Parts: sequence; structure tokens; C-alpha cells
Amino acid sequence: MAENVFDKIAPGWYNFRHRTIFGFELAEMAKRWKGGRLLNIGCAHGPDFPPFAQGFELHGIDSSSEMLNLAVKYSKKFNFSANLARADAWRLPFAGDTFDFAISVAAYHHLRNNGDRKLALEELKRVLKPGGKAFITVWNRWQRRFWFSGKETAVPWKQKGATLYRYYYLFSYPEFEKLAKQAGFIILRSFPEHSYSLPVKFFSRNICLLVKKPE
Repeated sequence: MAENVFDKIAPGWYNFRHRTIFGFELAEMAKRWKGGRLLNIGCAHGPDFPPFAQGFELHGIDSSSEMLNLAVKYSKKFNFSANLARADAWRLPFAGDTFDFAISVAAYHHLRNNGDRKLALEELKRVLKPGGKAFITVWNRWQRRFWFSGKETAVPWKQKGATLYRYYYLFSYPEFEKLAKQAGFIILRSFPEHSYSLPVKFFSRNICLLVKKPE
């Protein structure tokens, strides 16, 4: 990930995305999973942690040190504790079979090449316990705003008179499902965000996968 860009946008992002946009989905996962050791990959300043504040041992990694500094602030504000580490998604600093569950919200689409994207999912599978589950979201190539774009795009972020650009790789449902299967996962569900209302999922803004490591 381009951590220098995310270091720069971290203060503005803390205020802009102060609460998760996947509150419904994450609350549903927390209710189903009940408790255990949970890893948040690409945790940013921590907005996706609160649904798991009760009953879970929380861990988070991010490539941006500034995001992690703000995650400490965020955890104090919302009264939860998380073990945080600066690391890349394709090189997780944990032993195999460590976590019961994992979440990764809007992180893997920032990885710049196919090798890193595949390796990141393989790393996720490695650190999950057998039977462990993960909830993953990425941006969808076929959402309306990107109909006339390619698979790779730079999304602007304006801050203090400057424009910063964040790299995005835009997945389709079949492509992301295939990549998860290649990494060795069983796909339990492939679905759009809760707020999406059209009957055909393929034009949703986000692709959501619920996957499981084989037992």
C-alpha cells in the first residue's frame, strides 16, 4: 500500500470516516461469531472495531503509522482495546493458525499488483485457524461511477489546497471470488453492501465476501 499517501490523509480521514459504513454487516458478524481472537487487516484509525468490542480479542494491522496513531486515539474514545502493528497485508507478522476470525474493509483494492493481492489472501488464510472465517470488502469495478474507467484508477483526496491520489484496483465479483478460491478459501457468501437496493448485485458499490478456511 502507498503508506505515505495514507499517512498524509490520516487526520482528514479520521474525521470523514469516523464511523464504519459497514455497521450492519459487522454487527451481524459479531453476533454470529460471538467471540474469539479477531484480526482487522487494513484497520486504518479503527472504525470497524467497535462492533467487536465485547467478547473479542482485537488485533489490527495497517501500513500507515499515522493511521495507527489515530487508532489508539479512537480506541480510547470508544472504550475498546486493540493490539496494533504496522505491517503489510501480504506479510502478516503472526504465526499460522492464530486467529478465529478476520475482517478487512476496503483494504485489498489498494494493493498494486496481482501477486501482492493473491499473496495477501494467502497470508490471511495462513493466520486463520482451521475453520476460521473472514469478512472482506473491496470496491466493485461495475459500480456506476467507474463504468468508463479501467480496472486501475487513482481516486483524489483534497486536503489543505492539495490533491492527493489513492490507488485502487477495481474488482468484479467473479474475479474476486476466483482470487479467494485460488488462495484456498471456501466462499460462504458473496453479496453487496446492506444499503444496496437493486435486485442484481453486480452493480453494487462494494463486493462483500464471507470466506472460510478449510478445516
